Amino acid sequence: MLKAPRLLAKLLFTTAFFFLSIVGLRAQSVYLPYSYQLDQKFDAEVYSLNNSLHTALKPYLIDSSLLKKYNQLMNIGYDSSRKAWIGRILFNQHLFDVKTKDYTFYGDYLPDLQLGRDLKGKKNTYLNTRGYQLGGTVGDKFSFYSTGYENQGVFPAYYDAVVNMYHFLPGQSYDRSFGKNTKDWSYATAIVSYTPIKQLNITLGEDKTFIGDGYRSLLLSDYAAPYPLLRLTANVGPVQYMAMWTYMEDLYAKKFDQFGSNRRKWAMFHYLDWNITDRFSIGLFNALIAAEADDNGNLHGFDINYVNPVILVGSWGQKTPIPDNTLGGGTAKFKIFDKTALYGQFIADRYITSNSTNANTYGYQLGLRGGDIFGVRNLNYIFEYNTVKPNTYVGSQPITSYTQYEEPLGDPLGTNFKEGIGILNYSIGRFEFQGQINLAKYQVTPLDQNIGMMLTPPFAAPDYKLFLTVPAQGANANLFYSEGTASLLINPKYNLRLELGLIYRNETSAIGNSQTALISFGLRSTFRNLYRDF
Repeated sequence: MLKAPRLLAKLLFTTAFFFLSIVGLRAQSVYLPYSYQLDQKFDAEVYSLNNSLHTALKPYLIDSSLLKKYNQLMNIGYDSSRKAWIGRILFNQHLFDVKTKDYTFYGDYLPDLQLGRDLKGKKNTYLNTRGYQLGGTVGDKFSFYSTGYENQGVFPAYYDAVVNMYHFLPGQSYDRSFGKNTKDWSYATAIVSYTPIKQLNITLGEDKTFIGDGYRSLLLSDYAAPYPLLRLTANVGPVQYMAMWTYMEDLYAKKFDQFGSNRRKWAMFHYLDWNITDRFSIGLFNALIAAEADDNGNLHGFDINYVNPVILVGSWGQKTPIPDNTLGGGTAKFKIFDKTALYGQFIADRYITSNSTNANTYGYQLGLRGGDIFGVRNLNYIFEYNTVKPNTYVGSQPITSYTQYEEPLGDPLGTNFKEGIGILNYSIGRFEFQGQINLAKYQVTPLDQNIGMMLTPPFAAPDYKLFLTVPAQGANANLFYSEGTASLLINPKYNLRLELGLIYRNETSAIGNSQTALISFGLRSTFRNLYRDF
């Protein structure tokens, strides 16, 4: 019954892709893949008092204000006298790199090979990833970027528990092992980006979006899996405005077709960021999640009001069999010193419970970040606190919860938690060192599952209504997580590096204690975020 709207969605994205491809022949924005490790290296520039850059919306599109720093990072250790082809490819260049006056193209092989030992769990671990990245430009206004990964791995027990709970690798794809010790999965991303004029960018593809200045985002993070998206970003004077439409999936909502296919849902996002001064900015955010159809297959469809790019207009759901889930929030940032910013977020959710009353659900974030601390070049830091009230992000039905493949679109801890994070990073030449500590409180089940992480438990309808009206019950758990890494950069073009990592994780509750002491070493690459700190 859903063939028509699914076909319509595919046609929409295919047509837009074709259009952008054609106009791109006359037209280049430089896409910067988002990862915290790479992003924090721009802190001294983006939080300087000498600019008024919009810093909350990521991935960045590199412009003239960041191009100098970007070129420095991509050419660390560059030796123009290196004549041997293998030396240039290994240390300085892309595997394939073509540059002409009309177009550019590059391609790389992306290995992520790790071996480890969990000393507490007495378990050997590994990650075996073979990937690629392709990118380039056509003209001066069109760019494209794609990555793909084929993976197998064995993980510590706490990570296994999350994978087995979702049947999904966090932020990546399905676990094809179906609960076996060795996980097996693959996934890809691809975007095309067109900047017809300096003030407007159009991005289409399958990727992620991050909103906020923090390490986490309560509004929209990159923790969940990639999704099909169409994103418009406009910059007019001190204002940046983003409107995005996506097509997401749900694993546990009631199936109604003969193939047991995943249910789909539309999601719409608006974000407006206003740089009031070079020091102070505020932002407004809203999101809407709409089921494609109800539990009986009756189409909700894509309402024409969702196309409206104006923030807050048409964002509060209609009277449908499954009410839309709407969220609102905001951001703020203040540069208290040069290269140092105080930032925050607020998220508010509402859903209709069984007795038709609104739930009081919200969360907030406070943080401090900056670069070149104590005058030490390339010594960057972030300190952050996040908390979310129970049942925030949860829809009136599982299908409309704020999730993609059941994974939270906000903080990895989901809802009903308190969390503090501190990260220090120092780079010198090709060497990089990073230390991180997380402290968190949440609730767990006897199966050692964080209740808040599962925003859409596969309950039958009556039980789900009870879930909406009563905060989750479980044992209070305290988490201490620490991680340290030391790496030697081999090739900056695709972040190829040798990396030594140490993780110590201790979760304590009335149900029991869980400890992990993992040491790992590997040859790693890519700019993707692979979160392990939950």
